[in-house]
Amino acid sequence: MSTLAEQIRNTEAHKSIFESAVRQNPLPVCAAFGSSDHPQPVSFRSTDRILGTKDSDDVRAQFPQTVSASGNIVLASAGPSTAKVQGKRVAVLFSGGPAAGGHNVVCGLKRVLGAGNTLFGVKAGPKGLLKGSLFEITDANVDFILNTGGFDFLGSDRTKIKSDEQFAQVRETCIKHKLDAIVVVGGDDSNTNAAVLAESLFSGVKADGSGVQVIGVPKTIDGDLQIGDLLAISFGFDTATRIYSEMVGNILQDTSSSLKYWHFVKLMGRSASHVALEVALQTKPAITLISEEVATKKMSLASIIDHIAQVIVERSHKGMNYGVLLAPEGLIEFIPEMNAMIAELNDVLAHHAGEFAALADDAKPAFIGSKLSPDNASLLVSLPDYIVKMLLAERDSHGNLQVSLIPTEQLLIDMAKSRVKELDPAVPFAAHNHFLGYEGRCGAPTLFDAAYTYNLGLTAGSLILDGRTGYMATITDLTSGGTPKAIPLAGLLNIERRHGKDEFVIEKALVRMDSPAMQYFAARRDDWAGNDLFSSPGPRQFWGPTTHQLPISVALNSGADSLMFKIG
Repeated sequence: MSTLAEQIRNTEAHKSIFESAVRQNPLPVCAAFGSSDHPQPVSFRSTDRILGTKDSDDVRAQFPQTVSASGNIVLASAGPSTAKVQGKRVAVLFSGGPAAGGHNVVCGLKRVLGAGNTLFGVKAGPKGLLKGSLFEITDANVDFILNTGGFDFLGSDRTKIKSDEQFAQVRETCIKHKLDAIVVVGGDDSNTNAAVLAESLFSGVKADGSGVQVIGVPKTIDGDLQIGDLLAISFGFDTATRIYSEMVGNILQDTSSSLKYWHFVKLMGRSASHVALEVALQTKPAITLISEEVATKKMSLASIIDHIAQVIVERSHKGMNYGVLLAPEGLIEFIPEMNAMIAELNDVLAHHAGEFAALADDAKPAFIGSKLSPDNASLLVSLPDYIVKMLLAERDSHGNLQVSLIPTEQLLIDMAKSRVKELDPAVPFAAHNHFLGYEGRCGAPTLFDAAYTYNLGLTAGSLILDGRTGYMATITDLTSGGTPKAIPLAGLLNIERRHGKDEFVIEKALVRMDSPAMQYFAARRDDWAGNDLFSSPGPRQFWGPTTHQLPISVALNSGADSLMFKIG
């Protein structure tokens, strides 16, 4: 009999009691794939759905081979594959930030490719592809990583493959490792890169003149990779929002227990507010700010603060000197006057980089203020020093303001405090600030994300065995069994002006004001503000009553008649 110390030691290295148990959790699969442990690849047929954007003609000119091959037609599974494909050599990589379920994509790929084909993992994402850092993935690897969180098995990075030199490096990797296909697991930018790679590698890579297939898989916890009924949500979103909702629910329960604090919570979501909206639907806090609504209604910073202060005062008059506010991390860029100022700031910083860098930190705000238009200079001066410091901080590798580092939640607290005092000096206001971000990215996937990603891996592998390239794997009909489909990547591309030049990109999906989820939220939020109607959804479950729960926003937007998903 082992000692307690030995039992505890046996839980090291990803072998906790939970991790060991969750690896054995059975995964539902679409009926088309048969069984979970021994899935069968499917073939694909063309549907009558053709995708396109306003820039389709330009896309066709830039992506002639993939557009010609796919016709931008959506594919659907057409029963078990009758072809016995052997000898395929496939590489899979993670691109961008982590999202729960990534490991199950790899597991699905490995199992559907079967023993007659070889799956390689690319270490450290696109950068590893450029360097040729590949290793063979074994059945034992799959058994160990199944249903576990994180991206640590392969690693990831944010390198964009866009230069001629980089494309040449990818070709060298393909030739060196005799690759037949590459699977890119990532968000909108990564799948844009997959579209470009599919065109670049379409032909002329191998000695016989043939190319290398490229398939994308949709990943991002932000939920901003959605394509109507073809892609209800990207993977990782459910796990992240369930983790955040548990935390927010705990805080809400604390506010009604301590009766004296407001908590301002900033959540992930630079470009879209899907995370904030989902957490609000899960927990029903007093105030939730939706960036897209702020932009649509052209709300000023002052009007946002006034709304927050009014709710705080009205709740106080009812004896509730507490509450929770949710805000997406990208909020500040959606406020019209802030957006205009940031845009001019970016230009000024770019044109005066040398002069700016040579200045002492305390001299930088005045220097920048002298270069701004009067309105923007006045707005900059009105902001707290800690906000100004972050607005002037170094941009990220893509030239973007690092909004996640801006303490927007503290700004809202400080400005609300002043406004509350103006409205009613007798109202007490004590607040705490939080930022929930990294906490949600690498947790063990919910059953939804675990099953979704496993089936996405099965779909991606089937597309490769079916000889397809330039598609993104997807699963539709999530409440009625699940259907494997494939979305032509070129059919999603738009032209956007980025960093001074036109680029082909997959457009980010923002929260739509007319979406069922947003309309439901808008219809209920006043009641949530005026009364304690909050919910504490509890932890994500792997065995229990909420195990099969869909994200609420996904259920609403897809017109589902139940909160429960059904795959298989």
